[in-house]
Amino acid sequence: MHTESALAATKASATSARGIHRKQHMKRMLRNRWLYLMLLPGILYFLIFKYVPMYGVLIAFKNYQPFLGFWDSQWVGMKHFDRFFGDPLFWRLLSNTFILAIYNIVFFFPLPIIIALMLNELRIELFKRTIQTVVYIPHFMSWVVIVSIVYLFFTTEGGLVNEGIKSLGGEKINFLLSADWFRTFITAEVIWKETGWGTIIFLAALSGVDPQQYEAARIDGANRMQQMLHVTFPAIRSTIVILLILRLGHFLDTGFEQIWLMLNAMNREVGEVFDTYVYSTGISEGQYSYSTAVGLFKSIVGLVLVAASNFIAKRMGEEGVV
Repeated sequence: MHTESALAATKASATSARGIHRKQHMKRMLRNRWLYLMLLPGILYFLIFKYVPMYGVLIAFKNYQPFLGFWDSQWVGMKHFDRFFGDPLFWRLLSNTFILAIYNIVFFFPLPIIIALMLNELRIELFKRTIQTVVYIPHFMSWVVIVSIVYLFFTTEGGLVNEGIKSLGGEKINFLLSADWFRTFITAEVIWKETGWGTIIFLAALSGVDPQQYEAARIDGANRMQQMLHVTFPAIRSTIVILLILRLGHFLDTGFEQIWLMLNAMNREVGEVFDTYVYSTGISEGQYSYSTAVGLFKSIVGLVLVAASNFIAKRMGEEGVV
């Protein structure tokens, strides 16, 4: 009887505690109701444009026919995945996408960090803001404009670079039709367009560094380079790790528009990637189910990379994303 009474008292106490906690939670929500209201547009955006469309990936397991509709199309299971993985083209697509992704990680990702560290060391405010504005501008230009500028500079028909080579006695180089130059151009264009914009997050993180840390480092005899290495860089290390993890989630997203505009018959062997293949098979040829299977495979790889990199980051003592 005593045990039953104790259990009943414990349950009653737990129920009462939950009720009190619930009331406190409701009071906090009411007190911060305007903050929750500000969250609403973002939540609705992700629900409508990110989560609701997810049901569409089911057509990767169907033989989708538009005239039959989504639900009446025949289920085919893993047929499209078997076809994709068994196609010799799969390894070429994987290789091309992987190489471009590695180029972006190795050559592009560190540059916003380096530029942010350099800008942070500038003491003349006007000069610093001018440099920031100049490096931001390319981000606001579309890929059509960027690629058009590249064509104007490197075409053999009056291009500035080739005309310079010719004036120096050399022979014109057909950069735009060369498979050897394709990856270099793709990476260089990404660097030109996005490096400046990528510095914003790092500069924001650097603005939170306590000036007293620099003062203490100077008292200890640290020069500017040592202050950067031992004060500035550690302050943004967690930000670098988080952005790298998020970047790996888009590891196979090499960018459709840019590559599609740079592709031609001479460089397709090294330039065809998952994004352009999905467009050509899905939109141009109407193979909706097959192209959805390809896109789903790419998304799953991104999810695995994010989970794995986040796990490794936490094991190494970093915060990670979750």
